[in-house]
Amino acid sequence: MFWMRFASLSYPGRFATWVATWFAPPYKARRHLARYNAQGYVAPSANIYHPQLLRGAHVFIGDRATIYQANDGGTVKLGDRVHLHNDTCIETGVGGSLKIGADTHIQPRCQFSAYKAVIEIGANVQIAPNCAFYSYAHSVALGELIQKQPLQTKGGIYIADDAWIGCGAIVLDGVRIGKGAVIGAGAVVTRDIPDNAIAAGVPARTLSMRSN
Repeated sequence: MFWMRFASLSYPGRFATWVATWFAPPYKARRHLARYNAQGYVAPSANIYHPQLLRGAHVFIGDRATIYQANDGGTVKLGDRVHLHNDTCIETGVGGSLKIGADTHIQPRCQFSAYKAVIEIGANVQIAPNCAFYSYAHSVALGELIQKQPLQTKGGIYIADDAWIGCGAIVLDGVRIGKGAVIGAGAVVTRDIPDNAIAAGVPARTLSMRSN
């Protein structure tokens, strides 16, 4: 694709990307555009407001995705060939950062809020639509409005390689999801999940282990 040779986050580069979309169908049919430029494909409608965004080669960022840095937020590192699909929102704030490993695919409308601690996602992880990841929580003591109470955390979120997170799952602070683990749709993960476990429920618990 000729125009993708000039794609970048600069104004001329965004214009080149916009022209390239004229010749491509919408949504996932545009993933191939990321292959034509080492800087990848960033949809013209994506909102990038993060000076510490580090992208690997051939990253795909879909329509209306948002990557935002709040005050004192840390880095966002996207590994090679990461796919962020439509309406995904990434935000880093004070004490937080995000790292996503190579070949990880994130489906539409996922939320990553990294405050107070890191969110680290391994390689070849599959994350279904409408999932949410929060590396912090609000204090909820009586006598003060919750919105005015300080943030707190039990620690970062760590998702090992080859995990699969089902549709609508929520992963909270202080959790490690093991290599090759499967999290069922709608689960709320509040504790560690072992390697190769299949977990589901609210709160999520291990139901069985993957086998051959």
